[in-house]
Amino acid sequence: MKLLAPGSEIDGFVLHECLHSGGMAHIYRVGYANAQADMQRSFPMVMKIPRMTLQDGAENIVSFEVELGILPRLSGSHVPRFVAAGDLLRLPYLVMEYVPGQTLQHWLEQHPVEARDAATIARMGSVMAIAAHNIHQQNVCHLDIKPANMLLRPDGSVVLLDFGLSCHAHYPDLLAEEMRKAVGSPTWMAPEQVVGVRGDLRSDIFALGVVLYEMATGELPFGAPVTSGGLRQRLWMTPAPLRQHRPDLPEWLQEVILRCLEPEAAQRYPTAAHLALDLSNPDQVVTGERGRRLRGPGFKTHFKRWIKAAGMHYQPSPLPAQQIEQVPIVMVAIPHEDVSDATLYSLREAVARSLGIRPGARLACVSVISPASSSNASHEHSETMAHRKHRARLRQWAAGLDLSNHSASFHVLEASDVAQALIRYAEANRVGMMILGAATHGLQLQRFIDTIPIRVARDAPCTVILVKQQLPFSALGTTQATASSPIEE
Repeated sequence: MKLLAPGSEIDGFVLHECLHSGGMAHIYRVGYANAQADMQRSFPMVMKIPRMTLQDGAENIVSFEVELGILPRLSGSHVPRFVAAGDLLRLPYLVMEYVPGQTLQHWLEQHPVEARDAATIARMGSVMAIAAHNIHQQNVCHLDIKPANMLLRPDGSVVLLDFGLSCHAHYPDLLAEEMRKAVGSPTWMAPEQVVGVRGDLRSDIFALGVVLYEMATGELPFGAPVTSGGLRQRLWMTPAPLRQHRPDLPEWLQEVILRCLEPEAAQRYPTAAHLALDLSNPDQVVTGERGRRLRGPGFKTHFKRWIKAAGMHYQPSPLPAQQIEQVPIVMVAIPHEDVSDATLYSLREAVARSLGIRPGARLACVSVISPASSSNASHEHSETMAHRKHRARLRQWAAGLDLSNHSASFHVLEASDVAQALIRYAEANRVGMMILGAATHGLQLQRFIDTIPIRVARDAPCTVILVKQQLPFSALGTTQATASSPIEE
């Protein structure tokens, strides 16, 4: 369809200037034709009209149908709000919220590679991962994450755009049914997408890895392939290490990004929330061979991967929300004072049981200390030293756990309101389960029960397990009686 003139009216909307004219659609700023209704609208709007000339492919209209089916069902601050849609047979269009900001593509063009430090990349990458996690929780995989489809708000948050290639687990996948070929943007497409598997949230994690790689190095990890053979190479190839392009980059950042780009989905981060947590806590990223390497694997390694990829059969993925539930971030709140050994033992047992039935789940050990704990410290025992001391206590507590199939991190928060600090941490890091004590030695029981556990159980955005000490510590080694009493809220 040719560009429409400003002032044109469509179904009660008046078109203003064309903001974008792409290969698949035109986007116009719009308002209501009714002046009174336009004055009362609470946010600016845009209209997206797909291109439908004889030269345009069928995927344009199919992608429009996909976005029409998915966008109205998404909610939250990481997607534009849906307003209205046009009749597919007469004039297809989508009216949605206009989100101010700039795309990540524009940001990349404005910031030279050498000016992009690791802290900035990690901070931006974390909010991108949170945006992806938000739609995954709603059973949607974006499947076309790239710099042009991520909008940076002025406050630093990210909005995902263009759901025309997406997949909703509860609705028919029109692209898979009608196109019968790999669908996506070749530069950012995950290996499993290349062979036709859609609906795995880890495909979006791969795309985030490509985006982060470009942000950090200015290069594309797999180039921009134009043939199916070039596209299939990512089924077995490992990109050049980031530090080969930029030796100044830290090992932890390379470790995180190369994990996102693993050819096998099972070797990547299990959820975008796990990725965001690592990017937010770089000092706790465990760096292995991936992070230390200065050149890519040799011919022998790639040949073995090629043989394996040739016979690989990708299986349909569980529902995105179900995948998230299987590998949650498990948070345990560890008191740092006035706590008995029995309580610490009971918490450890409850965590061990929770992790034991969730391979791949991540453990976040958290202590909340009073701001006075660091502000009253001497110069030799600064805030940093206070945090190190409490973090060492958390590591010591976790030493008794089998973490062979889990990653773990340790966090010390400063707050005068313990319950609020725990809730905020759980919200910010998309925690799936929180474990905390229902009573501790040395505290007034009434005050603790009435304030911290009940407030957390009431307001936390996740499942809460309260662990109650039932036996003295001396009896724990001589009886198999229940040591803790989980209560799920």
